[in-house]
Amino acid sequence: MLADVIDLLIDPVDGSELRAGDEQWRTITSATGHSYDVARQGYVTLVGGTGLRYSGDDASMIDARETFLSGGHFAPFVESVTSHVEAVLDNAAPSVDARPSIVEVGAGTGYYLSHTLDTIENSRGVGLDVSTAAAKRLAVAHPRVGAIVADAWSQLPLRENSIDAIMVVFAPRNAAEFARVLSPKGEVVVLTADAGHMAELREPLGIIDVEEGKVERMIAQASGHLEPVGPSEIVEFTMNLDQASIAAQIGMSPSARHIHPDVLRERIAELPESMDVTARAAITRLRPLA
Repeated sequence: MLADVIDLLIDPVDGSELRAGDEQWRTITSATGHSYDVARQGYVTLVGGTGLRYSGDDASMIDARETFLSGGHFAPFVESVTSHVEAVLDNAAPSVDARPSIVEVGAGTGYYLSHTLDTIENSRGVGLDVSTAAAKRLAVAHPRVGAIVADAWSQLPLRENSIDAIMVVFAPRNAAEFARVLSPKGEVVVLTADAGHMAELREPLGIIDVEEGKVERMIAQASGHLEPVGPSEIVEFTMNLDQASIAAQIGMSPSARHIHPDVLRERIAELPESMDVTARAAITRLRPLA
């Protein structure tokens, strides 16, 4: 709910504090008089004067993500991300009555964020996504999630030094903004696809493999703002996917934009009824420079 996280949010225009515009939370207003409508589904769009530069995942991609993730195929990724967020909060040693603040950038349906909130007692979360289709799912994903439509490449609508942990799962990163909004002991937990991820599907479906050195480039791009806490951890496991699950996985990925649906259906139909597919990604923890 937005009420749980309103104290973490700022006006995207001038950075002033936000509050409920009325008792029904139909609007959110800033201390400087700007007003933002809360959609009937419960999310709010907090974007500065330039507006959104792109629309993100459409409804069909969000549906595919919901279908695939709800099948539990990425459960080891979810468990590992949550475990690292727990470690971040343990290191921060918050007080017993603290309410840890967790943000997921590119949160999609809220699958990862909801699992983390369920695991970490008394935590609250902000789900950020540029997609309004995603925000509609986010708003009802968990009672302690505030769903925000925002541009990860611009100033985040979050107060300085207010966030204890940031989760980024196969999503855009903004190192300068992450460093600005993290609390003194806060960290970013990034899950990045690694070479070999979904390798068995690359050739038969005509999709591009993950490039080598992706994690190293991510760390280099964050330099000047964030530094690694330690070496990255590889999470690798095998999934047994039927054709419907494969279609959902491709449908939720960028490949969905580059392969015509009819062509994709034909290629998937030529695959075995079910097959083993490798999932492989790296988890990297980053902290603001001292």
